[in-house]
Amino acid sequence: MTEIVLGVGASHSTLMNTHWEETFHRDRAERFRDALGAARDALAAARPDTVVLVGSNHFRGFWLDLIPAFTLGVGECVANGESGTPGGPQPVDVELARHIADSLVESGRFDIAFSARLRIDHGQSHAIQYLLDGLDVEIVPLVVNMFAPPLPTLERCERLGAAVRDAVLAFPGDRRVAVIGSGGLSHRLPWPDWRDPHGDDEEFMVGAWLDGRENSRAYDARRREIIRAAEAAISPGFDEEFLTRLEHGELRRLTSLSTAEIEEAAGNGAQEVRSWLLMAALLDHAPGRRLAYEQLPEWLTGMAVAVVDPARGTEP
Repeated sequence: MTEIVLGVGASHSTLMNTHWEETFHRDRAERFRDALGAARDALAAARPDTVVLVGSNHFRGFWLDLIPAFTLGVGECVANGESGTPGGPQPVDVELARHIADSLVESGRFDIAFSARLRIDHGQSHAIQYLLDGLDVEIVPLVVNMFAPPLPTLERCERLGAAVRDAVLAFPGDRRVAVIGSGGLSHRLPWPDWRDPHGDDEEFMVGAWLDGRENSRAYDARRREIIRAAEAAISPGFDEEFLTRLEHGELRRLTSLSTAEIEEAAGNGAQEVRSWLLMAALLDHAPGRRLAYEQLPEWLTGMAVAVVDPARGTEP
């Protein structure tokens, strides 16, 4: 019998790797890092065989020449390895991944894109680095478009999570499956709407996203400069409400928010809460447990870690 044994939501930031010594709020950073370790220990205790790993892509594996709303890795998976995150081939549970793709399409619920040679970036490899460290597991990578509008709605993401849950539970093999949602919470990246760039930096970014498939590293230095020059825009009120909803198993109540409302309230980087929502839906919105929330302006982001354990019952 296949069962879903644990969910984890965790923010990511490559600045954790590249600028740790320059982090001013070291106590906050250490609490966040320790919470990642506690979540990793919870995953180890749950003994998963496979992790459904949901995350974004920051124009390193997907480009403006082709960006599906949802892409499932069903074969090879290679991590980009930028900014000190793991690089190279990652182990994929191909049998389960292809079962999920088949089930989604044959049920008529989702005509999901798939990739037999998927490239992921720190939107997922950051979780591999910190949450799966030392664990002997395979992954099923699910990439959600969170940065190139039009974005899939939160309601659509929630429905996909429910559909993937049904597919996983119907898998005829014997799997213990965990789910990780990587990204968020509130932050604002100096990234334009690709449809309407203004100024040299925005024009450069859109050009990198359109033309970077063959020579992405040629754009890296200036991309990094633009990001490092950004000012933090963290929205603790949004983050607190989001985490409280997660703790009470009520994230589906946020699906009425539009993409524009999320950006206005918490920045364009907060679109990554779609990862958490998908994770929560895969856990059937069981109540979660917050392990950390820290405002880290040096990393531009409200950084959070939470665990959803279906074995804890329905009480938040």
